[in-house]
Amino acid sequence: MKKTKYIFLGVTFLISFTCALYVTMLVFPINSFSKTKPENSVSGKIQDGDIIFQTSESSQCEAVRIATKSKFSHCGIIFFTDGKQFVLEAVQPVKITPLEDWIKHGRDNKYVVKRLKNAAAVLNAETLKKMKAYGTQFIGKEYDAYFEWTDNRIYCSELIWKIYKNGAGIELCNLQKLKDFNLTDERVQKILKERYGSDIPLDEKVVSPSNLADSKLVITVIDNY
Repeated sequence: MKKTKYIFLGVTFLISFTCALYVTMLVFPINSFSKTKPENSVSGKIQDGDIIFQTSESSQCEAVRIATKSKFSHCGIIFFTDGKQFVLEAVQPVKITPLEDWIKHGRDNKYVVKRLKNAAAVLNAETLKKMKAYGTQFIGKEYDAYFEWTDNRIYCSELIWKIYKNGAGIELCNLQKLKDFNLTDERVQKILKERYGSDIPLDEKVVSPSNLADSKLVITVIDNY
């Protein structure tokens, strides 16, 4: 009798617990006790004007990564529009990409977000407005596969450097010359030959994603590599 009684009590408790759990789930959905839902945890840490880096899947991006001795081969600048987060990026052509989509384009969805150290003091509403106005003028322009320091075409890190320079009056890092990079790797040599033939502009001013990422003016906000 005692055994039957204990079984009955156990079943009753299990049924009661299951019903209570069901009601709780209805009243308090998953993560209702969390300030941010998982899908919003990333966006909640990001601010207007942050710089985001990733490794892209292409032969040119691989050559950039090798030449600059960096894990990064692509970058963009995050801008808020109507409460939503987008990445202004120089691809073919220059465009605005929703943040979530941009992240998915990188290798293994990995990325790093950097921020100007004194962003709270410098990147006020007026400065951000200037940065956005300067940057968005490039939308639709062709990607610069030749890495020329002109505004006719533009590449990813060049776009960000110029946005900060012309919109906020900040030079994120010193410019380099093409010859300063590691150009000896055969994969890099292949891309250079395709682009320039035998006339490689070794003295062309350039800025790479790694130059921006290593800038002493920025700090890491998110690193999921």
